[in-house]
Amino acid sequence: MYYPSVTTYLDYMPKNKFFQEWVKDVGHNADIILERAAREGNQVHSAVEELVLGNTVNWLDEYGNTKYNYLVWNMILKFHEFWTTYKPILIKTEGVVYSDAHKYAGRYDLLVELDKEVWLLDVKTSNSLHKTYDVQLSCYVKALKETLNIDVERAGIIWLKAQTRGESKKKGIYQGKGWQIKEVEDFDHNFELFKHVQAFFLEDNKDTMPNTIKIPTTLSL
Repeated sequence: MYYPSVTTYLDYMPKNKFFQEWVKDVGHNADIILERAAREGNQVHSAVEELVLGNTVNWLDEYGNTKYNYLVWNMILKFHEFWTTYKPILIKTEGVVYSDAHKYAGRYDLLVELDKEVWLLDVKTSNSLHKTYDVQLSCYVKALKETLNIDVERAGIIWLKAQTRGESKKKGIYQGKGWQIKEVEDFDHNFELFKHVQAFFLEDNKDTMPNTIKIPTTLSL
């Protein structure tokens, strides 16, 4: 069975007006900027995975050269601050989820226990947060319950470009300077939004299958 990813479906969700204005402003440079942002996001995610698995992440290589630009390293530092400050207990990282009932799949960043609650967390390095992030996590919450019978109590986005000034004094609010956990609320409502977007996708892609090619794996002359 092949199921499209949640993010593939959500490409059909309308972008907000700020994104549309940004595309108009940057014009042909949009693809270049988005590609660079994706590359930086992947670097942060890889570093986060290494850290939560107990491995050491270095900014400098053995020759003293930087492995990440300053922006990326600063976001890694913010995640490190979150983890060492609030000390969540890792349940799983980079977990695959799917739903047979609703025919989608995906991969979440972090499933943790935080203050005796089960949290599903997604690391985001974007300049702003989009509604699709809430919908995405809500789909993963539903899939975890369906396939693994895991009850996620809270879900949130670890936003590493927030405008927060420091730690909150309110219990259950997790943030620091330049980062915060933006909690996702009302899983059911977000999941209903997903089903509407999914319907539009399936209308245009009735026989969705992955693109495949056949290539040899062994060669000789």
